[in-house]
Parts: sequence; C-alpha cells; structure tokens
Amino acid sequence: MSYAPDLETSLRWWSDGELVVAGRVGDLTDDDLAAPSALPGWSRAHVVAHLARNADALINLLTWARTGVETPMYPSQEARDNGIAATVTLPPAELRADHAEACARLAAAIETFPGEAWSEEVRTRQGAALPASQVPWMRAKEVWVHGVDLSAGLTFADAPAGFCTALVDDVLGVFAGRDQAPDVTILATDVDRTWGSGGPTVQGPVSAVAAWLTRSDASGLTGDVPQAPVWI
Repeated sequence: MSYAPDLETSLRWWSDGELVVAGRVGDLTDDDLAAPSALPGWSRAHVVAHLARNADALINLLTWARTGVETPMYPSQEARDNGIAATVTLPPAELRADHAEACARLAAAIETFPGEAWSEEVRTRQGAALPASQVPWMRAKEVWVHGVDLSAGLTFADAPAGFCTALVDDVLGVFAGRDQAPDVTILATDVDRTWGSGGPTVQGPVSAVAAWLTRSDASGLTGDVPQAPVWI
C-alpha cells in the first residue's frame, strides 16, 4: 500500500523538482559527473542517466493510459539496466543534453495529456496497478530523491515540507504493506505530524525523517533510531 497526493499537488512538486535538479545537473563539471554519487557503485553520471531513462519510461506509462495499448516502463529489468549503462557512456556534454531532452519529452507528454485519461490504470515496474494520475508523483519522487543522491549540494531540506511529508506517508505505506514498519513513534517536529506504533520516539524535521526512511540517513534525528528497511 502506498500514498499519493492529488494530481495538482503532484504536478507542482514534479515541475519544481525538475527545475531544481536540472540546475544542479547543469552545474556539474565533467569531473563532477565522473565522481561518486551517494549511491553505492554509481557515479553522478549514473544518476543523471537513470533520471533520463526514467523520464522515457514514464512516458511509456502515459502512452499506455492515453492509447489503451499496454506499454510497460521497460521491456525487462535487463533492458532497464542496459539503457542506463549505455547512457552513462555518453560524453559529458551529450549526457547533459540527453537528460535535458528526456525531461522535456516527459514535460510535453504530461502537459498535453488528455484529462479524461488520468484515471486509466497502468502498472509500475514492480507490477503495482495505479491510475495514470500518479505518474507525476512517481516522477516527483525520482527527481527529488535522486537529486539528493547526486551529492551536488541538494538535501531533503531543500524539498518542500509538504513533499517530504507525503513521501513519508508513501514510504511508510510501502513498509506497512510488507509488514516492515519500524517499531517506533516518528515525530516530525516542524509539520506537526506523528506516525508509528507507540514505540520509542524518534524525532526531527520531516526532511530528516524522509532522509532516514529513503536513504538510511538518521543524522538529523534524535532518539534511538533503528535501521530503516530498504525502500526500493
């Protein structure tokens, strides 16, 4: 089980995130792109390549909803991995251009999407069925979280507090669906929200809660903070 905000809110967080992350990508030098990201085994170039190919994958879902012709995000896990691997070999200038062009294609697909098709059902790479209206939320999560993974100065504190709150709702819903919810009470001190089972309290800004649940970074929290389950 997962949570998604309404379409209008998702569209705003998506568009804001694309702009912020595009700016960070544009500021990366060739050497910066080759340097490690926060993801084990991935350079910053890998993160940029993934964001580009994810944009195209989400266009596939919108095409599915718009046409009724089943169009998976990726033909297979192997095709997904190969697409990222091929993209990351591009020269830095071409990689930046590829990322920008993929983001522009997705933006065009979203902005011209017929309103009546937002309710059409598609499936994620993991096989979960959801309405096409959740595609902008899927992309908002990709850009903000992987924007942090770039290790280029962006943190969860730079994302809107409402986005971080919705992300916590979503991730905890995923954990609950797997019977992996952390046995703690989580208190977000800046947005007056509490989650959890009534167990020991961990607390901090909602951005720090999001960092812990998605990237196992508990540095902004206080209390006896357990290891977070793997999100995705």
